[in-house]
Amino acid sequence: MRRPATALPLLALLAGLLAAPAVASDKAKEQRWADQIVDQLIEGESLWLQAGDDRFLAILTEAEGEPRGAVILLHGIGVHPNWPQVIYPLRVGLAERGWTTLSLQLPILANDASSEDYRPLNPEVAPRIDAGLHFLVDRDLGPISIVAHSQGAARGANYLRDARPGGSIAAFVGIGMSGTPGDDYADIAASLTRIGLPVLDLYGEHDLDAVVERAERRFAAGSGNPRYRQQKVAGANHFFDGQEAALLDAVATWLGENANP
Repeated sequence: MRRPATALPLLALLAGLLAAPAVASDKAKEQRWADQIVDQLIEGESLWLQAGDDRFLAILTEAEGEPRGAVILLHGIGVHPNWPQVIYPLRVGLAERGWTTLSLQLPILANDASSEDYRPLNPEVAPRIDAGLHFLVDRDLGPISIVAHSQGAARGANYLRDARPGGSIAAFVGIGMSGTPGDDYADIAASLTRIGLPVLDLYGEHDLDAVVERAERRFAAGSGNPRYRQQKVAGANHFFDGQEAALLDAVATWLGENANP
């Protein structure tokens, strides 16, 4: 039987739709964040990095005093690289203590998007981290670490697990890590078994339930790495509200002791 003339193009169209990602990052929202940040930025310098065809915002904050290295900052779900909770205190505070920070805008979705909704965006993350890493390497700033919060920590752990056994990254700090057991991308404990770098697993005493409840599982996974450490900050919640100084002290102290190749 002869195939109808329209069948082949229709099959090709369906194949294309199935191959295309179900969700694309919200570039309009990224641009709105960028416009707001650039207009209001006081500390640091806004700049645009390129990951293939993807142009995205980053904030560079130069180290003060004696340089100690550089830090790539990765924010949590749906926010931006100057977010007032966790990211801003570290972006500026670490620079004041000698680390140049580069805070990256990660792919984002609408405010009501869930972690599961973000799964199709996962392939967009590693190229952005690569772009930030290459930018810092070209500036010859010394050892480079990744410091990441919440969903950003899952993305950072996945990057180190799958994309690099270490490479140019000296150390990793994951703040408020939870992860989803059995999820190939978001299972942080599984990622920790495959990261040989110095790792700080930092969380708050009153963190999200998933973060606290899975602390033992993360510890068991990370304990095979002699350079893994887990630290709980007394009184802190997931965003370290009112505990910004304790957050900065914990991260800066650990980096000072461990962020060397």
